[in-house]
Amino acid sequence: MSRYWYHVVLFCLIFGRLGAQDIHFSQFYMSPLNLNPAMTGVSNQSQRLILNYRNQWAPALGANAYNTSSFSYDARIPVGYRDYAGIGGTLWGDVAGEANFGTFQARLSGSYSKFLFGKYKTANYLVVGADIGMTQRRINLTDLRWPQQHNGRGGFDPAALSGENNMLDPNSSPSLTYPDLSIGVLFFSVQESSSYYGGIGFSHINQPNVSFLNSDASLYTKITLHAGAEYSLNRYYSVLPNAIVLVQGPHREYNLGGSLRYKLGSVEFSQEYIQLGFWYRAGNQVNGGLHSDAFITAIRFETGSYGIGFSYDLTTSRFRRAGTANGSFELSMNYYIRGKERSTVYCPTF
Repeated sequence: MSRYWYHVVLFCLIFGRLGAQDIHFSQFYMSPLNLNPAMTGVSNQSQRLILNYRNQWAPALGANAYNTSSFSYDARIPVGYRDYAGIGGTLWGDVAGEANFGTFQARLSGSYSKFLFGKYKTANYLVVGADIGMTQRRINLTDLRWPQQHNGRGGFDPAALSGENNMLDPNSSPSLTYPDLSIGVLFFSVQESSSYYGGIGFSHINQPNVSFLNSDASLYTKITLHAGAEYSLNRYYSVLPNAIVLVQGPHREYNLGGSLRYKLGSVEFSQEYIQLGFWYRAGNQVNGGLHSDAFITAIRFETGSYGIGFSYDLTTSRFRRAGTANGSFELSMNYYIRGKERSTVYCPTF
């Protein structure tokens, strides 16, 4: 019967008012276009490719673990003397649970970075961005268990689907497609030995209807607040604190932490380094108060045009009862394409 209740709960989550079903990455700083469209093209390289993969709760769910993948490409284009335009695109997919509840999105984004003031090795920019995407959601109902398959005495008959379910055909795989719009703003300042930034993004501003049924289940607009900085301690070490706050309907998520970076090269502007970081993530309880979600540890290597990062979420919520090793693994990879233009002050290191 435990599997039966598992599927009943899953069904309620899927077909209820979906308020907080967006993907999120623990390495949010390595998924800029999913964070805020104003991050498009905001990079010290001419072109950037980033791959993210997240595997969540595999020790508890096994083959039915949540899997999320994202690929993005963006480029910056000089406009005039110190302004820049950014263009990019993102593909991401998410598959969750035994019913393979999947979401796939393709998105195009653009931004404009306006130089405000600065001189020599300093610069201050205001960036505005927007994106438009198409999203498809689908679910395989044939793998779910339904009340009419249980006789109430502990017996289970998988063939006992009589059609009394008047919501959806339990032998079907329904899907839906909808447009999605986002906008964002970012401010950043680059100094000789430090930098900082802060931004706000608004996702699902058109509040699309995501119901598989003939009912209204509008997706809440999500507000993303994010900020960070980099402070050089000396020639080799620097600290990078950062944080995000996600607000979507009645739901809140807070992620706060930072990392320590050690430069491997001896040249002042070397891009070879190792980075170790820790974060703490928590969320709100709808009836009041906060709940602890996870501690996150991450390590990252950068060498020339390539970078790779690993992180692990150590679950601190009550879901940890599903297993002592229960958590989430995440991988990020990036590749930079350098252009002819050389600028050491355009963008902070995120």
